[in-house]
Amino acid sequence: MFDLFQVQENPFTGVLFHAIGGLAAASFYIPYKKVKAWSWEIYWMIGGLFSWVVAPWLLALLILPQTPQILADASTSSLGWTFAFGLLWGVGGLTFGLTMRYLGIALGYSLALGISAVIGTLVPPLFEGKLLTIASSSSGQVMLLGVFICLCGIALSGKAGTSKQDEQSEEDKKVTVSEFNFSKGLALALFSGVMSSFMAYAFAAGKPIADIAMAQGSPALWQNLPVLIVILAGGFVTNFIWCAVLATKNNSWIELTRSKLTDIEDIDTALHPSDHFIQLKNIMFCAIAGGAWYLQFFFYGMGTTMMGAYEFSSWTLHMASIIVFSTLWGLGLKEWKGASVVTQRWNLSGLAVLILSMVVIGWGNTLAGSGAAH
Repeated sequence: MFDLFQVQENPFTGVLFHAIGGLAAASFYIPYKKVKAWSWEIYWMIGGLFSWVVAPWLLALLILPQTPQILADASTSSLGWTFAFGLLWGVGGLTFGLTMRYLGIALGYSLALGISAVIGTLVPPLFEGKLLTIASSSSGQVMLLGVFICLCGIALSGKAGTSKQDEQSEEDKKVTVSEFNFSKGLALALFSGVMSSFMAYAFAAGKPIADIAMAQGSPALWQNLPVLIVILAGGFVTNFIWCAVLATKNNSWIELTRSKLTDIEDIDTALHPSDHFIQLKNIMFCAIAGGAWYLQFFFYGMGTTMMGAYEFSSWTLHMASIIVFSTLWGLGLKEWKGASVVTQRWNLSGLAVLILSMVVIGWGNTLAGSGAAH
C-alpha cells in the first residue's frame, strides 16, 4: 500500500516536507483565537489532547498497523530516554504557548524559535564529536553556511519584532495581542527556545525505535511515527500537569461543565443560542488546532529521513520554515499595524534570508548525497 513512499534520500523533497510542517506549526494557534469563554489552560489542555495523544496514535495506526508491536519490542532504555526528552521538550511547548499569549505570533515565534534553532541544530553533532568532521567537507561547509544564513535571518526577524515593539502604541498592541507583555513574553521566549530544542535530542534517542520499525517492514518515510508517540506522550504529561494545576488554582474546570456561558459578549446569540453548541464549537477549534500542531512533526519526521548525511540540519529547516510562515500570518493578522516602513523592510528582509537559508541547506545536503563530501 505504501510502496509509493519507499523513496531514496532527496534533500530538496526533505526541505519541502519541512516547509509543509512549518506551515502547520505556524498556523496551529490561529484556531485557538476562535475559542470563547475558556481560559488559556483549558483550551491548551484540550488542544494538547488532540496534538499529543489522539493524532499521533490515529495516524500511526492508520499508516503502520504494527505500531503497538514496534513499541513493545523497543528497549526500556530507548523508550525511557525518548519519553524523558519528550517531558523536557514539553516544558518548551508549554512556555511556547505562553509566549504566543504575551507576544503574539510574529514576535513570539522569531524569538523562541531562533534560540531553539541554534541549540537544536549545533549542539547534538558537537556532543557527538562530529561537528569538526562536518566542517571539514565541502558539503558540510555549504550546509553550515546555510545554518549561518538562517541565524542571520532570525536576527533580522528579531530586529523587526523589537522595532515594532518600540513603535506600536499600547492600544495597537492590545488590539492584536490582548495580553501583550514584552518583558514577560521575552523571558518565556528565551526559556521556551532552550527547552524546545530537546525535540532534536528526543528524535536522536528514539533512533532505536525507528530502527525496529524499519526492521518490521515500515517504509523509511514513516519510521518516526512510533517515535513521535513516545515523545509526545512525554510532552502531554508535562502540559497536562501544569494546565491542571492552573485550572485548579483559577477554578477553570467549571468552564467545561457550566450550563450558562453568559459572560461571552461577542457570541451571536440569534444564531448560536445553545451553550452546548458553544462547547462543541470550542472543542472543534481545539481539535483543529491540535491536529495542525501534530502535522508539523508528522512532516518533520518525514523530512528528516530525506536529508541524508546531515539530517541534524532538519531542526534549522523546521525553525526557519515556521518563522517564515508565522511572519506571513503576522502580516495577515495585522500584528504589524503601526510599524514604520523601515521596520517592515527589516521584517521582509528576514523573511527573504530565511527562505535563502532553506535553499542553501538543501543544497549542502544534496552535495553530501552526491558524494561531493570533500
